[in-house]
Amino acid sequence: MASRAYILRVTFIFLLTFCFSGWAATTSPDLRPDHPKRYTVKKGDTLWDIAARFLRDPWRWPEIWQRNPAVKNPHLIYPGDVLVMNMVDGAPILKVLRRKVVKLSPAIYAQPLEDAIPSIPPSAIQPFLTSPLVVGKDGLRDAGHVAIGADGKIALGSYSVLYARGLPESDTKFYRILRPGKRFIDPLSGEFLGQQATHVGDAKMLTPGETARMEVVRSHGEVSPGDRMIPAPEDIGLPYFTPSAPEHNVRGFIIDAPGGVAEVGPLSVVVVSVGTRENIEPGHVLRILRDAGLARDPATRERFKIPEEESGLLMVFRAFEKVSYGLVMKAVRPIHVLDVVETP
Repeated sequence: MASRAYILRVTFIFLLTFCFSGWAATTSPDLRPDHPKRYTVKKGDTLWDIAARFLRDPWRWPEIWQRNPAVKNPHLIYPGDVLVMNMVDGAPILKVLRRKVVKLSPAIYAQPLEDAIPSIPPSAIQPFLTSPLVVGKDGLRDAGHVAIGADGKIALGSYSVLYARGLPESDTKFYRILRPGKRFIDPLSGEFLGQQATHVGDAKMLTPGETARMEVVRSHGEVSPGDRMIPAPEDIGLPYFTPSAPEHNVRGFIIDAPGGVAEVGPLSVVVVSVGTRENIEPGHVLRILRDAGLARDPATRERFKIPEEESGLLMVFRAFEKVSYGLVMKAVRPIHVLDVVETP
């Protein structure tokens, strides 16, 4: 009988926990007490900044967005659009009043996509969208390489002519010059997570062949023999990010802050130790926690673990297999390498 009562009690607790978790996951985002009823979108706004005017957790804005099927690209808004907050069945709904499209016969002039309000500041992440790369242990082993500069030069810059070897036969005209850089290691398990390939320049093919003749068209530093070469990716525009929490619990660490700074704040780029193998995708939002370490109890003299405190939020904008690049969107205290990141 006691065993049956114990099973019933555990089952009840499990069901109660499950129901409460389900209820918590489906509750509407909390509104700021000072949120506006209407807001006119201005040039220079970002979706995150606009959402912060209405919500305590700006990354949850897609949950209150009322999509208008009559408007092409309803998830995009433009300067001049008016956002109106209403309550529908007790839940907040944010609706866009699209400014009128001006008809000039015989054509209809519509707002270009490039003028849409971005999710986050483009300038903060643009340099990181195509470089640096994160590669595996042998990721650049089979890539071509700079052999030597013309006239035997070994220090090369923009407009220098060089000879490259190991490039596969192709019609590729432009190549990215990379240098193996920082190795990323998981601070808890010691696992090798990848190696940063630093972008040091770009080169144009002049004469293909086993020993190809090329010209450096752009350099971000000194190009040297041994630097690796891969086909240059096409320039890409700023992706559109829809913020959301990962569908399952993830936990990792901030393992690098590009630039070598000791602490970072809002709109800083960081590298975290979770990636596509943990089902991390661009747009996923992670909570940042400060690990305050240990302290000594003054009464018992025992050492104890200080609870982690929330430091801010970041949004992933580029994901590799084992690491991701994220932009710090909110910081309530300085953020450091080895701070914890997890599902919010």
